[in-house]
Amino acid sequence: MLRRTLIAAASAAALAISTGAAQAQLRIATAGPMTGQYAAFGAQMKAGAEMAVADINAAGGVLGQQLVLEIGDDACDPRQAVSVANQLVGRGVRFVAGHFCSGSSIPASKVYAEEGVLQISPASTNPRYTDEGSWNTFRVCGRDDQQGSIAGQFIAKNFAGKRVAILHDNSAYGKGLADETKKAMNAAGLQEVLYLAYVAGERDYSAIVSRLQQANVDVVYFGGYHTEAGLITRQMRERGLRAVAIGGDALVTNEFWQITGPAGEGTLMTFSSDPRKRAAAAEVVARFRARNIDPEGYVLYTYAAIQIWADAVKKAGTTDPRRVAQVLKSQGPWKSVLGEISFDAKGDVTVPDYVFYVWRNGSYSEL
Repeated sequence: MLRRTLIAAASAAALAISTGAAQAQLRIATAGPMTGQYAAFGAQMKAGAEMAVADINAAGGVLGQQLVLEIGDDACDPRQAVSVANQLVGRGVRFVAGHFCSGSSIPASKVYAEEGVLQISPASTNPRYTDEGSWNTFRVCGRDDQQGSIAGQFIAKNFAGKRVAILHDNSAYGKGLADETKKAMNAAGLQEVLYLAYVAGERDYSAIVSRLQQANVDVVYFGGYHTEAGLITRQMRERGLRAVAIGGDALVTNEFWQITGPAGEGTLMTFSSDPRKRAAAAEVVARFRARNIDPEGYVLYTYAAIQIWADAVKKAGTTDPRRVAQVLKSQGPWKSVLGEISFDAKGDVTVPDYVFYVWRNGSYSEL
C-alpha cells in the first residue's frame, strides 16, 4: 500500500512538473519561404528569429515563460501560407513574425485574426495587408505606396526624357510595387514606354528582353523578386542591352549578385537605410557576424518584430494577443534593433525611411 502511495505521489509530482514546464513555455513562430526560389529570405527570417528568441530567453523570457520558436514554410505560395497558418494555430502559437511575401501574409492574416493570433510582418509591403487587416496585422517595414512614391519620383527626376519600361510578376508584392512606382512616376511627368508582366519561376526571359530591345529602353524597373530580376538583368547584358536596372527591397540579398555576377553592376534598388549600421543594432550585429552570419536584408527586421512583441507583452502584463495589439498601437515608441518604432491605427510604422542603394563589385551600399 505504501509502495503504491509513493508511486502515486511520484506520478503526481512528475505530472505537476510536466504541466509546469508546459505552462512555462510560450510558442511563437516565424513563417516565410524556407524552401523554393525565395528561400534566401526565409533563411534571413529564420536567423533573425532564432537570435531574438535566444536573447529573450537568456534574459529570462517573457512574463516568466521561455519562448519556443516554430518555423513555418509557405514557399511564398498563398495556399500553402493558409495551410501553414492553420498548422501554427494548431500548435498553440500566439504570435507570428511573418510572413515574407505579401501574397502569403494577406490570406494568412485572415486565419490568424479568426483564431486570435497576432501577426507582425518583417517584410510584407503591399498596402492591402494592413488596409484590409483586422486587429492583428502589423509590420515593421514600410509600404509599397511609400516605396513606390520614392522610386517613381527618383526615376522621373534622374531619367527625365528617357525611355522607361516597367515589369512586374503579377504577385501582390511585385505588381503592387510596380503600380505604385508607375503612378508616382507618371504624376511627376514621365510616362513609361512599356508595361509588361512576366511569369515568375522561368529561366529563359529572351522574349521579354527582345521586347525591351525593340522599345530601345534606357531604364527597366522590376516589380518582383531578386531571382527573376537577376535573370532578366543578366540576359539583358548578354544581349547587349545596357539599360539601367532598378528594383525594390526584394533585391536586398547577396543572392541577387550570385545570379547576375558582374551583369548586376550599377543595379539600383530601394530599401530602408541600412539597419546594420544603426547604433541600436551594433551589439546584435557583432554577435551575428561572430557566428559568420551577415544580418542583411530582413534578418534584423525579423529580430525587431519579435523584440517589439516581447516588450509589448511585458508592458501589457499578459500574452493575450488582442490586449498586446492594443498596447502596440497605444504605447511606444518601441525600442528595437531598427531604432525606435511606433505604429499607427492600421499597424503600419509611422516613419518609413526608404532610400536608394546601388550594387557594385558584389555588394550594395546606399547612394
